Amino acid sequence: MASSPALPEEDLTCPVCLDIFTEPVLLKCSHSFCEACLQRHWAQAVSRECPVCRRKSSMELPPRNLALKNLCEAFSKQRIQRAAAGSEALCTLHGKKLRLFCLEDEEPICLVCQTSEKHENHKLRPVQEAALKYKEELQIVLRPLQKKLQVLNEEKMQRDQAAVLIKSQAQETERQIKSEFEKFHHFLQQKEAAMMTALKEEEQQKSRAMKEEIEKITKDISCLTHTIRAIEHEMKADDISFLQSCRATKSRAQCKVKDPETLTPEAYINVAKYLGNLKYKVWEKMLGIVQYTPVTLDPNTKGVCSSTQT
Repeated sequence: MASSPALPEEDLTCPVCLDIFTEPVLLKCSHSFCEACLQRHWAQAVSRECPVCRRKSSMELPPRNLALKNLCEAFSKQRIQRAAAGSEALCTLHGKKLRLFCLEDEEPICLVCQTSEKHENHKLRPVQEAALKYKEELQIVLRPLQKKLQVLNEEKMQRDQAAVLIKSQAQETERQIKSEFEKFHHFLQQKEAAMMTALKEEEQQKSRAMKEEIEKITKDISCLTHTIRAIEHEMKADDISFLQSCRATKSRAQCKVKDPETLTPEAYINVAKYLGNLKYKVWEKMLGIVQYTPVTLDPNTKGVCSSTQT
């Protein structure tokens, strides 16, 4: 059998999928990822950046890490050979096979351990039965986490669309403002400049607020995705390894992620404030030659609202 790879298993594990690298690629920041994991992460992210250190990458197709690939293939081959040889985890105290699981201490034990004083009168179950029980419990815990992830993804999509709409609203509002002011530009220079400044400030404020919400939800999605994948990874392990880490896995599954606040019309550009009765509000200073319209349509609410003077 070939010698073991020089790197420990932790260094052969992709930080995204938490499994041994498959076709690893190398970023300029020296972090490696499965090619598929990296492309999938970039497809969901706002920009191409390292999932670990967040450094932006200028390469759409990073180079393959051939040395790491060879190490991973050798490690995977050895792991398959060990499994085929029937190697099992043994009791560190008695060197016996771990066949029972202590419900009180939540740890796998051998047949000799059950007669010891430490586990006297403790409830014991076969490892297969205990593993099945805890997997079923974790499966129940996973469901609300998966549902929460779905909600967060939907909320992020709404905010991505809102960010685009805010930009579009600002551009369209700017166009209409300029169109109105062209009719009496000389008289309206100061008024136009003031309104454009206010619009830009509102766009920057609301775009910045929306960006912060998107970044927060993106972090929550990343955290929740990492937690779910880590739990699923633990559940794929053999029963002994799974039971040895089940307490930590259950603790990890208790992560709490708050629901984002519901988007309100105030999150968008207040178009009515700029365009509502624009001619009247300005021409009022020119002997009131423009007819006043008391209401205007707010595209954010799809309803009629009162106009606010600027």
